[in-house]
Formats: sequence, structure tokens, C-alpha cells
Amino acid sequence: MKKTSTRLADGRELIYYDLRDDTVRDAVDRRPLERTVTTSQVRRDPLLGDDVAIASHRQGRIYHPPADECPLCPTEGDRLSEIPDSSYDVVVFENRFPSLAGDSGRCEVVCFTSDHNSTFAELTEEQTRLVLDAWTDRTSELSHLPAVEQVFCFENRGAEIGVTLGHPHGQIYAYPFTTPRTALMLRSVAAHKEATGGENLFDSILETELAGERLVLATDHWVAFVPYAAHWPYEVHLYPRRRVPDLLALDEDARTEFPKVYLELLRRFDRIFGEGEPPTPYIAAWHQAPFGTLEEFEGVNRDDFGLHLELFTIRRTSGKLKFLAGSESGMSVFINDIQPESAAQRLREVASS
Repeated sequence: MKKTSTRLADGRELIYYDLRDDTVRDAVDRRPLERTVTTSQVRRDPLLGDDVAIASHRQGRIYHPPADECPLCPTEGDRLSEIPDSSYDVVVFENRFPSLAGDSGRCEVVCFTSDHNSTFAELTEEQTRLVLDAWTDRTSELSHLPAVEQVFCFENRGAEIGVTLGHPHGQIYAYPFTTPRTALMLRSVAAHKEATGGENLFDSILETELAGERLVLATDHWVAFVPYAAHWPYEVHLYPRRRVPDLLALDEDARTEFPKVYLELLRRFDRIFGEGEPPTPYIAAWHQAPFGTLEEFEGVNRDDFGLHLELFTIRRTSGKLKFLAGSESGMSVFINDIQPESAAQRLREVASS
């Protein structure tokens, strides 16, 4: 992997990740952009105790542009985009309309391929490994920023999810706090550790699922399963067999095997609802241990956290979506219409050839 860092016309950082070591990246951003001004701030909710990002400047972000005006495609002739070069393998840049910025963290865009009409599931294993390496490198770099406490790599796919740009891409949020979902996990890890005399909750979950009927696939270094209390109609958690706190700690064997496993899962997701159905909308989310202090989670350290990916769709059946209505949005109590065991069986049935 070759990494080349440069700057866009408005001062934002852009990084090329290339498969070939001899690739030269010297294209200049020719757009007449003024320096980006953001109004991002984080406010603490005194009643719930969580944090909310206020980012009113995002109202002006690009919304469903036609394909020939996509800002994530390479620059071509007089059609200028966020990527100055005429081609790329993987590229990462600071979001022009970030939810978090400055002392409130950082937001980045990850373009998986220069092919506008492709999807992550259509990448090669070599390309997927490059994306993994980019995620890992950005996790390392962002973790050293003074304002950053947790790094979150994720992909939203599909207009149903709320995606406003059709180009295959994901995002990285670098939060200045430990997210509420991660905090819940850490409290559960602490409680389990105390109740069992030191056992790790992630290890216990993996052991249970390996022996159960919710297993989707298992390889030498990765295990995918539908969780016992799945929140979403089709939801898969992907664990490395060897527990590690973040992407940085994955060993080379796990990294080498990841592309094949992950592409298989994505392709199965596209088969869930049968032939002729539109691509399955999904969210793919990496959960990593925070880099800040864990003092509030008594008895827990970073190594107690288990890196894992959660992949889920809001489509519950052909032509129907699961909306977060009263119980989910109002009280955070999910109601799942699909039996997790049935979802796992379906995901096993649609194994790609």
C-alpha cells in the first residue's frame, strides 16, 4: 500500500491509498473553493447524559446530484470533483460538511473505488484489503488527535438508509467522547466480568454463538452470526476469533482472510430477498474500543473490549422497510418482526457459489 497525503483547494486533507508503490499523485485541486467554515459543536443532554452534535451548516450539503455531477468520482477534464486526480484506488478526505469538526472531532469520507456504478460487494479481495488497511491507518492517525476519544468506521448504503450520494463510499467519525452505544457495551462487560469472576463477555458471546443455530459462517479467523436479541430484521455480527480491541490489533492472518469473509456476507445480504430485488440497503459499522480513559467503567480496560462489525438492513421483507416508530424512537425499545434464528437460516441458505 502506498499512501499519499495532499490538500484540497479549501485546505482540507485528502489521502490516496494505492495498490501500486510507483503510483504518483500530484494532481492539484483546480476548484475556486474558499476555506471551509463549520459551526459544529457538541452539547451534553443533562437529562439523558448523552452528547448531541449540532451542525447547522450541513443543511447546505450536496443532495442526490446526477451521476455526471457526482463529487466522489475522479476529476475528468473540466468536470472538477472532490478528488483532483483522474483515477484512484481508495481515497479518504475531510468531509466538506462535517458533523464534527475542530475541538468537536473530525469526519472523513472514504471512497472505496473510482467506479461510480459499483458496490462494495463487487470489489475484489485485493481492493477490499486496501480498504481495510485504509480504515486501520485512519484509526491510528485519528486516535492521536487531542480532541478524539473514539473512532468509528462505517458504510451507509441505499437511499432508504438516507444516503445522498450514490457513489460507493463510507465515512469515519472521530468522536470527542465515548459513544452511548459503546458505553452500554462497556458497562455490560464490567458487570459480566464481576459476576463471573473475570470472564470476558465478548468471549462468552462468541463461544455461545459458535455452538448455536444463529451461526451464519465460521472460518479460521472470523465468525459471523445473528445475535440472540437482534434489533434489526436481518443483522449479522462479525467477530475475529482472537479478541482484539481495535483494527490496529488485528494480526496478519485475520487481515488476509477478512476480504473473502466480508465480501461473502455482503453478497449474501444482496440475495436475502430473492432475484430481481433492488440492492439491499444496509449499515455496516465497526465497533472499536475508545482511546480515552475508561475510568468510569470500573474494572474494565481497552483489552476487555472486542472489536467487531455489525451489518444490518432496515428492509424487513420484499418492498417493506422497518421504521423506527413509537417504541423504538420514543423509548429505545426495539421490536423485531423476524426471528433471529430464521434470519440466520436464510443467510445460510443464500450462500454465494
